[in-house]
Formats: sequence, structure tokens, C-alpha cells
Amino acid sequence: MAVTMCAERVMNHTPSWRRQRGVALILVIWVLVLLTVLIGAYAVLARGENLEARNLFDGLKARYAAESGIHYTAYQMRNPQIDTRWSADGRPYQVNFGDAEVEIRITDETGKVDLNVAPTETLIRLIEGQGVETSRAEELAAAIEDWRDGDELTRPLGAEADDYQAAGYAYVPRNGPFATVDELQQVLGFDYELYRAVEPGVTVYSGRGQVNPAFAPLAALLTLPEMTPEQATDFIARREQQDPASGLPLTLPDGTAVLAQGGGLTYSVEARATLANGIFYDVRATIRLGTDYLGQPFRIVRWREGEYN
Repeated sequence: MAVTMCAERVMNHTPSWRRQRGVALILVIWVLVLLTVLIGAYAVLARGENLEARNLFDGLKARYAAESGIHYTAYQMRNPQIDTRWSADGRPYQVNFGDAEVEIRITDETGKVDLNVAPTETLIRLIEGQGVETSRAEELAAAIEDWRDGDELTRPLGAEADDYQAAGYAYVPRNGPFATVDELQQVLGFDYELYRAVEPGVTVYSGRGQVNPAFAPLAALLTLPEMTPEQATDFIARREQQDPASGLPLTLPDGTAVLAQGGGLTYSVEARATLANGIFYDVRATIRLGTDYLGQPFRIVRWREGEYN
């Protein structure tokens, strides 16, 4: 009892200013903790925004470097010196724009299967080359021909308006030439995976019934009679090693000589720009050489862009 009374006297006699200092100290500590949390959160947010801005900036740099590759390709393909002009057979070329390294591949459209004029056999082999059974390939080839012809008569195995409506499609065949390669996806029976497989080997710009092996990509080479995937891959490897200035012909597996002559003025160009930090951007364009009414040295007839990572 005496001890308790003594403690109460001590507390009663503790100056109030000391008690206030204790409370103030606790408040200061809490304020410091709160400020620390806020500053930390702001730092994390600022860092995130900085990284996002940097990533966006690097993506734009890569994009414009890739677009520069398209324009530089047009310059190279207008080179009057055949021995120094770039080859439009899909081989890679490396150029630098600032701190971006750009890989460019060019394919002459005459090396591709023209959807508007290719014969039935070529269309069938184009589809068979992607592992599709012959019966199915024949149906798809007939559907392509029914799409591009000018009548509404359904050829055997083909597809016209009634077939599209019966399948639930909201459109009917064009009954006219393909306007774009992408239109192939609308042909009855063509799924996206098959389209992606054949797309590198088809065109609507060559106007030729047969592909030119000197420029043909893999999918188009497989439309040649008796050409196997292994033979086509080997031919492409030998073609890329061939010096265009040598004038020496390549030969197909059957012994036919192939000369890099007779190309057109329309090219597919793939340009990938990669920065030192690994960010890249893809641009794919189909360009046609020749001065237009605005005085431009080429015009773009197809344009696609990829996403940078």
C-alpha cells in the first residue's frame, strides 16, 4: 500500500512537459514511418513509369529503324549495277541504323504462286506441301478457283454462294480476282493455320502462272513437280550461298538450270530491327518500284507491323 502511494506521488509530480515530449516523439516516429512508406511507393512508381517510358522509346526506335530498312531496300533494288544489286531470293542482309541492327530479307513476287492465275495443279501442290491430304487439297483448290472466277457456277469440289450460306458465312465469293493475299482466309475451308503456312508463298502481284525458282520461298518451291521438302530446303541453302555476280546457274533436283533473271518490280520485304538491349520490331511490306504521280520512287501495296518485345 505504501509502495503504491509512493508511485502515485512520483507520477503526480512528473512534469507535464516530459509527458508531452514522449507523446511528440511517438508522433514523430509515426510520421517518419508514413513518409518512408510514401517515398518508397513514389520511388517504385517513378521507376515503373521510367521503365515504361524507356521501353516505349526503345520500341519506337526499333520500329523506325525497321521502316528505314524498307526504304533502304527500295534504294538497293533500284541499283542499276546487277552485280552489286541485292538478291531478291530471301537471303538475309544486315545493315545498321544508329544503334539498331536491321536484318532484311527480300523476295521477288515472281517467285510466288499468284492466286489469280495459278493453274489447278499448282494450287493443289501448294496446299499439299503443308501436309494436307490430296482430296482435301483438291477441294480447297477448287474453292479458290470458284472464288476468283467470274461466274456463279460451282465447279466439282468447289464452292459458290449457296455453299457459303449453308456453312453460315455472312458473305459469298468475290467472283473476281483476289484483291489481297489476306482475302485467301475468306475462302471456304481455309483455316487460319493453313493460311499462315501458305501465305509466305502466295501473291496477287506477279501475274504469272508458274513460279520463278530463282526467287521462290519454300512454300512456292514445293509446287514444282516432284519437289520434296528436303530438296527444296537444300536448294534454298545453295541459292543463298550463290554469288549473284558469278553468273553461274543453279540447278533444280531434275537438272533444270535456274538463272536469277526475269524478275519483276514488286518485292516482299521483311525488316527486323534489334536494339542492343534485345528489343526488336518487325515490319513486312510489299513494295512496287517505279515513280508514281507524286514522284515517289516506289509505292507500298501491302504493309504489316509486328510487336516489339
